[in-house]
Amino acid sequence: MSGIDVRQLKYLVVAPSLAALGLNEPAAINLVTGTALAETRAVYLRQLNDGPALGLWQMEPSTHDDCWVNFLNFPAQRRFLTVLRGMLSPDLPKAAQLVTNLRYAAAMTRIRFYRVAENLPLADNAAAQSAYHKKYYNSCLGSANADANTGLFQQAIDA
Repeated sequence: MSGIDVRQLKYLVVAPSLAALGLNEPAAINLVTGTALAETRAVYLRQLNDGPALGLWQMEPSTHDDCWVNFLNFPAQRRFLTVLRGMLSPDLPKAAQLVTNLRYAAAMTRIRFYRVAENLPLADNAAAQSAYHKKYYNSCLGSANADANTGLFQQAIDA
């Protein structure tokens, strides 16, 4: 099974999307790239077995909507709101664009991580990046395995 080339995903989608938000530190770029690999191997646009998760980053619509309602819609986040609105296509609902709009989906993944109080793990620490993903993105109930996914985060770092 093949997916999107990791280097192209990292430098043509993730890095510019995060730069637009002003949140493009190397640790974040590697974390968002690694998350796409851990969630879907950068292959699937919809969760298998009819689950609700959408896009390469497998964000659930409820998580997406929570980012908008409980974070982005406040005056302190106006800069993010302006950038994200500029990324949206007018012909689809926002959550549906997690599938069709890679730039927006990458940016929303970064917003999800930005809301976490704990600092991002070091940019070159694949094990810490994988553990952070598991704890703050996939959750204790999710099927991700931080140990098994460390190699995927290393691929994101090495890209």
